[in-house]
Amino acid sequence: MRPIILDVDTGNDDAVAIAMAVGASGLDVLGCTTALGNLTLSQTTDNTLRTLDALGRSDVPVYAGRAKPLVPRPYPFAPGRSSGLMHEATLPLAAAGRGAAHEGAVDWIVSTLRAATEPITIVAVAPLTNIAAAVIAAPDIVEHVDELVIMGGGHEFGNRTPAAEFNIYADPTAADVVFQAGFERTVVMPLDATHDVVMDRAMLERLDALGTPGGSTVAAVLDFYITGHDLTHPMEQAASAPVHDALCIAYLMDPEVVELRHVHASVDTTSFHNYGRTTVDVNQRLDAEPNIWWAFSADQARFDRALLSSLQSASSNEGPGKK
Repeated sequence: MRPIILDVDTGNDDAVAIAMAVGASGLDVLGCTTALGNLTLSQTTDNTLRTLDALGRSDVPVYAGRAKPLVPRPYPFAPGRSSGLMHEATLPLAAAGRGAAHEGAVDWIVSTLRAATEPITIVAVAPLTNIAAAVIAAPDIVEHVDELVIMGGGHEFGNRTPAAEFNIYADPTAADVVFQAGFERTVVMPLDATHDVVMDRAMLERLDALGTPGGSTVAAVLDFYITGHDLTHPMEQAASAPVHDALCIAYLMDPEVVELRHVHASVDTTSFHNYGRTTVDVNQRLDAEPNIWWAFSADQARFDRALLSSLQSASSNEGPGKK
């Protein structure tokens, strides 16, 4: 089993990543940490608890993270068309029968990594606030992480502004810290790849028909998301939406789901129009060593296989250390 820490800002598409992670036979979710991002910290924490309980995985602990970006923003948050239209403040799942752990996310990440007897993978599908804060507090933790998989950024386009993807734009300074932290292997799933894998209502019907906690949960949370995405960021295929965060889990299940290139990538933390932009040196114009494995495309068929494989189990409630 591959132990992972899942950092989320749940949100509707985060719920799909959670469902896939706890359902994948090769992954052991040690805990979920929550961040400010798609919603407020209290909302992302509540939605994470709801999602795990709906999946029958109330054994997975949830740790609330930082409620503010790493440093104050130099510019106001740019207005966006999709506010309130893609991520529900309360997911359409039953209220959780528990609360978050008393220990904070950053402290838990540090203590868990320092105590680890084997390398741990971090999957970060939220703004990188918690991960950056942990690295700043304890730089040595990077030695205990075999791979950091991030959903964020975009080479060809943004989605929160013309230049920036939401997760990076929400806390560019945190992303800059993480990109430069020296993790052994950092893999980024940007918009360039996530827009290659979409889900439509035909897939939701297929998942719901599985009759499993994973299938039913994903079908329940994505209907609203697809409607909102179609209104604000329509794809070539009508009534469909990319489930960005889920690609990170699909990659752990099947690395060939994406095409990776080793490049140098940096984050703009200063300029007004490009604030939060990820600059990817695809042609090696800078005298800088590659620091990121960047996904430039993704395979829809492989993604679908990973999705169905992870959600088809009759029950995901096997607990920590599942075999």
